[in-house]
Amino acid sequence: MKSPNEFATAYQGLALIADPIYRYATFTVPAAGGEGEKTEKDLIDSPWLQRLRRIYQLQSARWVYPAAEHTRFQHSLGTMHIAGEFGCHLYRSLREVCPDVPSQNYVEELLRVAGLLHDVGHGPYGHFFDDHFLDRYGLTHEDLGRLIIVRKLGRIITRIRRSPSGPFAAGEALDPEAVAFLIKMPDERDAAIPRWLQLLRQLFSGTYTVDNLDYVQRDAFMTGFSLDIVDMARLRFYTFYTRAGLALHQAGISALSRFLNARLNLYANVYFHRTTRALDLQLQEIFRDTMGLILPVNPAEIPEAYLN
Repeated sequence: MKSPNEFATAYQGLALIADPIYRYATFTVPAAGGEGEKTEKDLIDSPWLQRLRRIYQLQSARWVYPAAEHTRFQHSLGTMHIAGEFGCHLYRSLREVCPDVPSQNYVEELLRVAGLLHDVGHGPYGHFFDDHFLDRYGLTHEDLGRLIIVRKLGRIITRIRRSPSGPFAAGEALDPEAVAFLIKMPDERDAAIPRWLQLLRQLFSGTYTVDNLDYVQRDAFMTGFSLDIVDMARLRFYTFYTRAGLALHQAGISALSRFLNARLNLYANVYFHRTTRALDLQLQEIFRDTMGLILPVNPAEIPEAYLN
């Protein structure tokens, strides 16, 4: 029988975050004897992630739905959680299609880090900021996200050696460029990118993704629009990889239909609510000039200016 100390070691290196959607989500933290290693906590505590606490998920709709005060930070944590669950579930079919894929713990953590950082490049007012400020520089929040991941968070990412499920295989290390690829594919497809990584990217760009599965549930809950609109467990269970890419078994079609209807209703009743749209139209007149005073530089050239 294990001693109390041996049982206690099972909890070292992990912590819980309370979440209104998933109840609890785990994340990795430094463990005894792990000198030199970095964990998800280091990414979460970085100023690049912490700034997302100041960026609302629903910048205009929160004036219509007073309870919708949730932020990009909360959404990023939720996306990390979903990405890890999908990674663990899909690994078996992914390995059948791509025998050269790294270990399951590596794939789980790669997806979790990409989920955590997928919105790290967002500015105030989210996509509105892209359309009415970043466009002057030919940028999107995804472009800035790639830059932040590679240049500012790369040293942390490369020193992560385990997922919540356990350590990577010997010699494996996360590549910031791989994380950045999952968030935004380069304009030109690189033939050197392994097939397994290309398949994983479909979890971030498609009909249902780790991103929209979180924000549909979170936005619906926080606005009070609906409390139970996505059967994610069923949708995940019937998702798998084939040589053609990500696929859904016919038994999961009802769950997909439920999700798509929920997303459509959110667009009609929350994102495109008449008052929300009126607020956005009013902002257009002053937003670009105001942001030019607040951020008078190209954020891709001086990323530190973006922190404030």
